[in-house]
Amino acid sequence: MVELGKVDQIIEKYAGDKTSVLAILQDVQAAFNYLPREAMNRIGEKLEIPMTQVASLATFFHAFSLTPRGKNIVTVCMGTACHVRGAPRVLAEIERELAVKGGETTSDGEFTVETVNCVGACALGPLVIVNGNYHGNINTADVVEMLHEYKPATGEGAK
Repeated sequence: MVELGKVDQIIEKYAGDKTSVLAILQDVQAAFNYLPREAMNRIGEKLEIPMTQVASLATFFHAFSLTPRGKNIVTVCMGTACHVRGAPRVLAEIERELAVKGGETTSDGEFTVETVNCVGACALGPLVIVNGNYHGNINTADVVEMLHEYKPATGEGAK
C-alpha cells in the first residue's frame, strides 16, 4: 500500500502547480523508488489533470519506472566504446552474479540491473554505474567485488 500522505506532501511542496508535474513525478519516484499507480492517480486528482497525461509523462521518460526497483541501481553502459571493450561480458557476469537479467530486480529487492546506450564517459569503458557511482575500466573479475560494496552487511561482525 502506497503512503498517499507522502505523495500529498510532495505535491504541496510545489503548491499544487500543474506545471511542476515532472518535478513531482521525480520526487515521488525518489520517495518510493518507482512510480506506483496509486501515486500517479493521486497526482492527477490533486493537480486536476487527466491520469492519461500523468501516465504519458511517466512512460515517455526513461528515467521513470512503473515497477518497483531495487535499493541499488546497477547501470551498464552498452555504448559503442564500452561494447567493444567488453561491456556485454561484464553485463553477463553481473546477471550471473545477481541471478537476474537486464531490466529485472533481484528477489530480495536489493538490486535492479539496467542498460543504457551511452553515458558519454567513453574513456572509462566498460563502465558500470551503481547508485550514481562510476566504476570505470571494469572487467568480469571486478564484478563480484564491486557488487559486494553495495550488498547489505549481514552476519557476525556486520556494521
